[in-house]
Amino acid sequence: MNAPNSAMPASRQPLLPAPVESCVVYRPVPISTRSRIIVWLLKIVLRPWLARMIRGSDEKVAKIQLQVSHMRCPNNHGLTQEYTIVGRVPGHVFGDIADTSKPIILWLHGGAFILPAAPHAHLEMVASLASKIGGVGFLPDYRLAPRNRFPAALDDCERAYGALLELGYPASRIVVGGDSAGGHLLLGLLQRIRKNGWPMPACAIPVSPATEMGRIHSPPSRTWKRHSDPILPIAALQRVDEMFAGDWDASDPELSPLYADCTGFPPMLMLATNNEVLTDDTVLMARRAKAAGVDVKCEIWPLLPHAFPLFASLFPEVKLVRKEMLEYIKAKLDLA
Repeated sequence: MNAPNSAMPASRQPLLPAPVESCVVYRPVPISTRSRIIVWLLKIVLRPWLARMIRGSDEKVAKIQLQVSHMRCPNNHGLTQEYTIVGRVPGHVFGDIADTSKPIILWLHGGAFILPAAPHAHLEMVASLASKIGGVGFLPDYRLAPRNRFPAALDDCERAYGALLELGYPASRIVVGGDSAGGHLLLGLLQRIRKNGWPMPACAIPVSPATEMGRIHSPPSRTWKRHSDPILPIAALQRVDEMFAGDWDASDPELSPLYADCTGFPPMLMLATNNEVLTDDTVLMARRAKAAGVDVKCEIWPLLPHAFPLFASLFPEVKLVRKEMLEYIKAKLDLA
């Protein structure tokens, strides 16, 4: 259905020409009728709402930030949960972060750089993964735009990773993940880790990362998928760039990770779908990492929306991708 070969329908073909796709896998996963209907509903309801929210005033954005933060995680998966300060960074912690004998998942949440972690999505997923590896989960509550512009959020993520090292977590027991804006911050964080001479984490999992911040029209999937993406209103995202980065030089690899030197990055599992405007942000980044010698696997799933591993309550197919994420994490942590 989605294997990259000549039999694939034109609408499913990879958008970017490449002689070698060794690190990119187009997953032939059957998508249920129920999931297809939900994708359609998201396109009708959620995408217009996000466009209005992004284009709204700073006060409107602040009200939505408060509304999201007011929600509660629906399932802690047997772990304790608290909002606490780790080093100089506040955030949500699942499990006992003082127990440095356990592995820890440092997850950088998405939300277009303007929304806090969503309890029903980010918090629930991290709690699930941390519980299944017998570990701890930490989601830094990094500073948000428009009140705080780049590099404030990245600075907070750097401090969060440094705080885990200072607590005594071996880097080989740290997994770093991030979705959407958080995937962007993850790739910036890896550059900061290398710059600081710190040890790299056991692995990294960027999900639907935004990797190019200087061109709203590029990479190509941003134009090709602008009508089919069920969540992201690509034209409205131009204002996100303005709120988050302002006049910062978008060729800076920390702001546009697509131009980063990936040498020395840890093993990476990159995930996206063929139905989102950021498909090629992920594919191009994976190819550059592979060319730099990084152990990278990039999976492009069919039809599902941007940052799909978050939506376990909506799509039954998410159980499969979370299982793969869990197996990948266990393998890199050398857990039985």
